[in-house]
Amino acid sequence: MKMKGLKLGIIALAALVIAACGGIEKMKELPAGFTVKLTPNPMEVHGNKVKATIEGTIPPKYFNKKATVEITPVIVYKGGELALPVKVLQGEDVQANNQVINYEAGGTWKHDIEFDYKDEMFNCELECRLAISYKDKKVNVEAPQKVGIGTLATYKLVDIDPKPVMMAHKFVRVNSEQKEAQINFVIQKSDIRKSELTKEELKVLNDFLVEATKTEGKAVKEIKVSAYASPDGPEKLNEKLSQDRGKNTDKYLADVFKKAKVENTTAATVETTTEDWDGFQKSVQASDIEDKELIIRVLSMYSDPEVREKEIKNISKVYKVLAEKILPELRRAKMIATVEVMGYSDDTLKYMVNNNAYDTLNVEEMLYAATLIDDVNKKIEVYMKAGDKYNCARGYNNAACLSIKNNDLAAAKAALDKVPADQKIPAVINNRGCVALMEGNMDEAEKLFTEAADAGTEAKYNLGIIAIIKNQYPAAAEYLAGSDTFNQGLALLLNAKVDAAKNTFAKVETAKGYYGRAIVGARLQEEATVLDNLRTAIGKDASLKDRAKEDVEFRNYFQNEAFKAIFQ
Repeated sequence: MKMKGLKLGIIALAALVIAACGGIEKMKELPAGFTVKLTPNPMEVHGNKVKATIEGTIPPKYFNKKATVEITPVIVYKGGELALPVKVLQGEDVQANNQVINYEAGGTWKHDIEFDYKDEMFNCELECRLAISYKDKKVNVEAPQKVGIGTLATYKLVDIDPKPVMMAHKFVRVNSEQKEAQINFVIQKSDIRKSELTKEELKVLNDFLVEATKTEGKAVKEIKVSAYASPDGPEKLNEKLSQDRGKNTDKYLADVFKKAKVENTTAATVETTTEDWDGFQKSVQASDIEDKELIIRVLSMYSDPEVREKEIKNISKVYKVLAEKILPELRRAKMIATVEVMGYSDDTLKYMVNNNAYDTLNVEEMLYAATLIDDVNKKIEVYMKAGDKYNCARGYNNAACLSIKNNDLAAAKAALDKVPADQKIPAVINNRGCVALMEGNMDEAEKLFTEAADAGTEAKYNLGIIAIIKNQYPAAAEYLAGSDTFNQGLALLLNAKVDAAKNTFAKVETAKGYYGRAIVGARLQEEATVLDNLRTAIGKDASLKDRAKEDVEFRNYFQNEAFKAIFQ
């Protein structure tokens, strides 16, 4: 009897221990207090990566001391699933290196997950699948723990719309050309000698003026005569000499037009200088006269012309040199003629381009003419012609710019490749970056846009796009500031600056602009803002419908009848 009672006691104790530790079958039934939580929920994708944390609570008196639990997070999405690294928990008596869960007290666990995002994961679930092992037996918990719904991929809305840069033409419709000539006079004389009239510079000036009056598109704008007397001799005599020299030169110019039998409506303006001390000083300074510094000092010491002349004459050893080399050149009348040359009119340039008669244009006329044409392909043709004919980087760059806007990356690359790599032109470098970005080469594009910083606000905007893609949201907001674009609003939204994003989206009239306003409404819990702007966005771009009905930005409205009606 004693033995029998002992056996029964042992059996009862064993049963109690087994019950206390919880058998493997019993562990399949997850008790109250067994929780699994995902942070953030929904998960968020940034830089094409998803990072999140799963945390769990194990209640007391559940975890068998000899059991092991494998928790496998699985992303379930349309057309597939992705199993993530396993979290392993073990009981107190298991000889392994996993996290231990105490039977009596229970415990908590945490598991960080990370995976590459695919667009199919936009509408997905995260579930935790449990497998329990005890000795050589392994069973699966039938019902997986669903812990997350969907993925916030809002950054993927970024517009890949890099801004290329055009380079300016330097076309000027009215150009000015100038010619000048000089008539020299004998001391104390104002008549023009025949020997002066045969000088080549006068012939060139005469032809310049006559041709301007005869040629359509040209006109004499101004003729300026400056007549001088040298600073030697009586001042009153010099005053009369300078005036007479001016009058005679003016008469000479009138005779030029008269002999050519052309009419000139632009009268010459005559200015006179009684004694040309400024010219004297410059000529002395430029000369190799031995005592020129002494002469310059005299000029600076005395302002009275008579005193100046007297003191210079006192320097007898140099005055003879001055009389022979310097003073004769100061007895003169200087003529400067300005002619305006009128360029082609806009209508003429457009006609020439449209009729393929623009080959005779100079490079600036070509670059300007391209801006007058509406047909993009013709514009590109003209820019490429300017590039080829004049080896013009601006022509190649502008052709590439238009090709980028046309999404013709092959043509853009071909044009940009014609600009030598050693020509570090910011606009060209920026446009090479646009091509790289549109081809998906983010690192190369970022390098080029950084190098093209001097290209202007376009390069900054383009860097903003890359910053959004690379999960650099504060930098993106800074680059895009002031652009009043969807991307600027998106950068602010991703920086959790919802009110600022709202103000920016309000300036954007595109479909995405309204979609952004709807997201702002969802984050601010403004139902009318969500519904009104979603309707407008989808009305402008029907492709947004499929995204919106699965976008977990709107998860709080999935069961809203008015929300569901938008997609019917």
